[in-house]
Amino acid sequence: MNYTNILFTVEDGVATLTFNRPKALNAMNSETMAELLDAVNVCKANETIRVLVLTGAGDRAFVAGADISQMREFRPQQALAFMELGQEILRRMETMPKPVIAAVNGFALGGGTEISLACDIRFASEKAVFGQPEILIGLIPGWGGTQRLPRIIGMGRAKELILSGDRIDAQRAYEIGLVNRIFPADRLLPETLQFARKLAGMPGFAAQMAKHSIHFGYDLALDNACRLEAECCAQCFSTDDQKEGMKAFLEKRKPVFTGR
Repeated sequence: MNYTNILFTVEDGVATLTFNRPKALNAMNSETMAELLDAVNVCKANETIRVLVLTGAGDRAFVAGADISQMREFRPQQALAFMELGQEILRRMETMPKPVIAAVNGFALGGGTEISLACDIRFASEKAVFGQPEILIGLIPGWGGTQRLPRIIGMGRAKELILSGDRIDAQRAYEIGLVNRIFPADRLLPETLQFARKLAGMPGFAAQMAKHSIHFGYDLALDNACRLEAECCAQCFSTDDQKEGMKAFLEKRKPVFTGR
């Protein structure tokens, strides 16, 4: 697919996807969603891509939400299809067997917050702003915000943000556990890419098993979740990276992982 609303590059095992509608504050329309879906599928299938980083073009927005100019005339059935597509894309991204990092460089409102919630790790610029303001236009979050946000920041704080439509800055987002780290605006992407390259150098199958165990064990009863974890860990013993990692540990040297 030829992309017009996103930029997509790959270097050192790290794919960088940049939402590229800066005049619309990178708002998500159907065309951008189709491109995002294609890029996520490419990342999942391409073995040379080890990590995916998402960010926004310009210095004002990560993703300022869904494109209201496109949504305003939706009938309920059209709205349902739009929400289902967004949920499918974010679930594919969330469960993709590779780490996904959001580099939130500005407004991440509505769908922008929801996209970041589906990432494994969220880094933010000091200028980042988060919020679920859908209620202010007579809606509720439709791309998983009512489900992922409580799981990440707790029920009470999630209700406060969703029911009020209020925005929070990067510092408050960090305080409540919504973001992992905050960086100056000019350091956000370099620091994120440096961390992404670190993850790209980790044993890929072990990262896949870790992510699988976390996501699919989270809602299980503890005994079943621990069983899933044990099975995922056991699978790692089938890899060359496991053998190299343990050998290097015993030989007191840095391991050389090959991704096999």
